[in-house]
Amino acid sequence: MDFEFLNNRDFLSECKFATARSSGPGGQNVNKVNSKVELRFNIEKSQLLSENEKTTLNTKLAKRISTEGFLIITSQVFSSQLKNKEAVIQKFLKLLNNSLKPVKTRKKVKLSKADKEKRLKNKKVISEKKSLRKKITDN
Repeated sequence: MDFEFLNNRDFLSECKFATARSSGPGGQNVNKVNSKVELRFNIEKSQLLSENEKTTLNTKLAKRISTEGFLIITSQVFSSQLKNKEAVIQKFLKLLNNSLKPVKTRKKVKLSKADKEKRLKNKKVISEKKSLRKKITDN
């Protein structure tokens, strides 16, 4: 996966990982193995992010940030802790990349006179076609 906006910064050094028991089906294995992985990243205390990037992340990810200021991402899809850790890292990097990607500004495009006439002509043709479908009433 290409994370062009992260510029190969080592965010994992600032992440904290925690494991817990997964929920859901899985028999006895679920009750004894900590396969759920939780990634915690403190945006405000990050030294790898600029102030501008921090404010962008805080506004775009406001609903995903805890009251302590941590961005928390979890994965419990796999029964393997290692696979869940890889999945949570991928989720984290993808989330950062998508959030830091600049939003393209919309350019207004003015329709040409020919395009306007073509659209109106097409509307008129459709209108006539539909008017022919109506019942003829004798008055």
